[in-house]
Amino acid sequence: MEGSEQPAESSGVSKRYMIFLVVTMGLISNMDSWLSLIESKALTGILADFFGITGSSSAAEVVAAQSEFALWQGLFGILVFAVFFVAWFGDAFGRRKGMMLLVLVMGVPAILIIFLSINIYVFLLLYTVMIMGTTSNMWEIPISEEAPAKSRGMYGSAAFLIGVIPIYAIVGPMIIDNLGWQWGYGVMGILMVVLMVLLVFMKEPQRWVDSQAGRETKLGIMEALRKLRKEDRKYILIATLVYLSWTISFKMATTFGGSYFVNVQGLTETEFNSILTVAGLLLPVAALFAGIMMDKVGRNIVLVIGSLGAMVSFIGLGITKIPLFYQTTYFFMAMVLAWIYVYIVEIFPNEARSTSVGVCITGARLGYVVGPLLASVLIGLADEMFIFWIFAGLLMIIPLFTLLAKPLETKGKTLEEIAVER
Repeated sequence: MEGSEQPAESSGVSKRYMIFLVVTMGLISNMDSWLSLIESKALTGILADFFGITGSSSAAEVVAAQSEFALWQGLFGILVFAVFFVAWFGDAFGRRKGMMLLVLVMGVPAILIIFLSINIYVFLLLYTVMIMGTTSNMWEIPISEEAPAKSRGMYGSAAFLIGVIPIYAIVGPMIIDNLGWQWGYGVMGILMVVLMVLLVFMKEPQRWVDSQAGRETKLGIMEALRKLRKEDRKYILIATLVYLSWTISFKMATTFGGSYFVNVQGLTETEFNSILTVAGLLLPVAALFAGIMMDKVGRNIVLVIGSLGAMVSFIGLGITKIPLFYQTTYFFMAMVLAWIYVYIVEIFPNEARSTSVGVCITGARLGYVVGPLLASVLIGLADEMFIFWIFAGLLMIIPLFTLLAKPLETKGKTLEEIAVER
């Protein structure tokens, strides 16, 4: 992948290789996005197959089925905490092997969902293992370690932009309508094979190689945890609070958005597909906007704009029922996620970067337990899910409070400069 191009600042890799890396990590991110967001379309089929919900079901039956599904999803979500071991693997054995493990953790269960989803329990077991992979976000680490300091936000957001191209919203409904909701997940097995081939050509970031110099054994889990310092714990807390509130709110939106518009508001599947497509198209726009903003005006401004916009959008949806507010939640939540992807990777030291990110993600994955359990309660508290959407919006106040801890602004700084200033 090397050419005659000038090497990227402070990393020693060519621009051609950086493009390859961004595209490959972006495709992993797109696999992540597809498997996470296709649920909005798949849920109607899941409720039909496992709970007997059809177009003739009463509102009470729909609410009861949604609540029960959310309860079981939350209970199975406990397994997602194992994501920490996937993250540690990337520190101990290298970024390339870590990426390969990540792709397999997402892709293999997705394929098995086609053939083994005989009941809700088997489906949720496979689904939870798959979602454990989608929650790791490890694909951002090699980009952060290889990208030039002045454009690290843009490179990271470029991969995120590829990741949120709404193929799931455009192609996913056609696959599900023609082949069944199980194929909505299983089709990602094709991308898994493609990615495993591409990852053969990925090089280990020099920063990871340097961090392993002189080591006689692989980095153990307890050793990695002991390397976390007081400042690391501060940023782990900040990142975890932001990510946890984001996870709970967006999990509520992506899981129950389709059911809300179809079963509560009475829209057709086609009408919801149109709403979801527009929402999905706003994701890459938000990624591009966030990337430019992070490199031009700073990380913290992006977090403020994204959190405030998401809060207003969720609350607006609850009050007005207007689909536009559902679509703008995708835009502003994508801005917050861009901050998460870029910031939590660059703020930690090289040797334990993946482990530190893993600790953050493990804490944030409490949202995959709390979110569905909260949804199970909130869905039935008021007619037309009014309180459900208001609560999702109020959660996005939490990221704003983390700024009171005065997190370091990392715009334009190398990873080494960040480590020193911390």
